[in-house]
Amino acid sequence: MTIHDLPLADRPRERLQSVGVEALSAQEILALILGRGISGESVMVTAQRLLKQFGGIKGLAAASLEELSQVRGIGIAKAAQIIAAVELARRVEGYTEAANKAQFNSPEVVANLVMGRLKDKKKEYFLAILLDTRNQLIRIAEVSVGSLDSSIVHPREVFKEAISASAAGVIFVHNHPSGDTEASKDDIAVTKRLAQAGQIVGIDVLDHIIIGGRNFTSLKRLGLF
Repeated sequence: MTIHDLPLADRPRERLQSVGVEALSAQEILALILGRGISGESVMVTAQRLLKQFGGIKGLAAASLEELSQVRGIGIAKAAQIIAAVELARRVEGYTEAANKAQFNSPEVVANLVMGRLKDKKKEYFLAILLDTRNQLIRIAEVSVGSLDSSIVHPREVFKEAISASAAGVIFVHNHPSGDTEASKDDIAVTKRLAQAGQIVGIDVLDHIIIGGRNFTSLKRLGLF
């Protein structure tokens, strides 16, 4: 059976139009993202198989591009569609209109902004939160992906973003995929190096926050730089 064999009223796209996206099951939403199934298999069956293989939505959201692309009938293109949809949902969770007006005067405000984006990542992401003179958000720059060290997080790359945005201050954030938020020696060393560079270019390094799952650590609060 293909999706065209279903009654018109039971097809995901038509159901979305008639009853709204909130009424759709995870299987139906995933079927809409995938678009089509494979030879001899409806996209609804493909979606059901994916959810079962990864243990539901949460497992699917945590899967890597490589893991998804190895599933029969998915491949790189459909795996990329799933990854993109998950990332878009994380960004909606992590970035709100209120964030643009919030004053970033505590680690809690920063953590609430980015935790949704970083909490399930399997690699380390280093972000620079660029602020104006009132400590309000200008934008968030993704500086690097990978283990945090001085070769990856170079002051030149970090402050190029801050200077181009005319930022007065910057807060660094990176995640620990292990969930452990304790600052490593490399974390502290990189932060001190960036703080020194900030003094030279006239941009205040206000904090460096480590995200681990739904927890966080502020290096500034601990007096580590």
